[in-house]
Amino acid sequence: MMRAVELARRGEGGTRPNPPVGAVVVHGHRIAGEGYHRKAGEPHAEVLALAQAGARARGAVLYVTLEPCSTWGRTPPCTEAILRAGVRRVVAAVADPNPRHRGRGFAILRRNGLEVKTGVCHAAAAELIAPFALWVTQRRPFVTVKLGVTMDGRIADRTGHSRWITSPAARRVVQALRRQCDAVLVGQRTAVLDDPSLLGGGRRPRAFRVVVDTGGALDPDARVFTDGHVHRTIIATTNCCPSGRQAAYQATGATVWTIPHGRGGVSLRALMRKLHELGVLHVLCEGGGELVASLIRAGLVDRYMWFVAPRVLGATGCPAVGGPGWLLETAPRLRFVRCERVGSDMMLVAVPKKKSGRDGRS
Repeated sequence: MMRAVELARRGEGGTRPNPPVGAVVVHGHRIAGEGYHRKAGEPHAEVLALAQAGARARGAVLYVTLEPCSTWGRTPPCTEAILRAGVRRVVAAVADPNPRHRGRGFAILRRNGLEVKTGVCHAAAAELIAPFALWVTQRRPFVTVKLGVTMDGRIADRTGHSRWITSPAARRVVQALRRQCDAVLVGQRTAVLDDPSLLGGGRRPRAFRVVVDTGGALDPDARVFTDGHVHRTIIATTNCCPSGRQAAYQATGATVWTIPHGRGGVSLRALMRKLHELGVLHVLCEGGGELVASLIRAGLVDRYMWFVAPRVLGATGCPAVGGPGWLLETAPRLRFVRCERVGSDMMLVAVPKKKSGRDGRS
């Protein structure tokens, strides 16, 4: 099953609005076929693995990270392919998170005499499809906030200079993370000061890049308009942005979304709804501090990834989280889930801590 999870990871960032899925066919204790979902509209992981296995699929065991689909969409149901192949047993890590389909695929397979086992490597597979699960149940993308910070929580010096706080090794991890996401999100100040490309490398980047620019401060000559991938650029603005500036953005080939006002600028909840409609499963926010603070206040952050460099910049540096802040008793509480060294830096991963129940446990 962990091999199936590993295969599924290869599809991250390219399957939207479908989840990444991996599958392995085992016949006689040997792998007979493998597959992973690459792109919506193309064959699912199970179909590819069964095709590779061929006749060896008969009487084999199919390991799959997600419950096989049982309905017609852009491709036929995987349950039909499994039954035709003559598989005797299906082992799945997680059930379909969509309430309309959950358990249906398993039921079809069992009715047709197949043995079905679920829950194997559940945690790894649940983490894999967490963005898709949120997308189908809450109708918004999963949001990861990634920042490179100093030990005193600064993301830039007092002049706004931030290149480079973190090590080359940390930056390589971030490049890989960008390739796994469907959209990279930044505020206009970060886009103006850093002039980033925001792409994950490779000749055919798959992620959208979204700049939150309430008033139209971004220069139409910025890299997100001129690096040859402008068709992947979305400017999220409001009616405060002059029509001439919006027209200049559109003239570059970028997409301009006029979003309703929220607290302090673009309504981030409205923006997330638009990204949901676009099929975006996973958004990677890379700052700046004001945008991060707004996402936290809106309750839209699902995971924090801090790359902490062994440096200090002092009180005049730009804080990782801007805004007025919180009092201690009302401050958002997090739970660390991972900590490891990356080059000369430390990578800290945390998630929002669930509220305690009546007995005080969480």
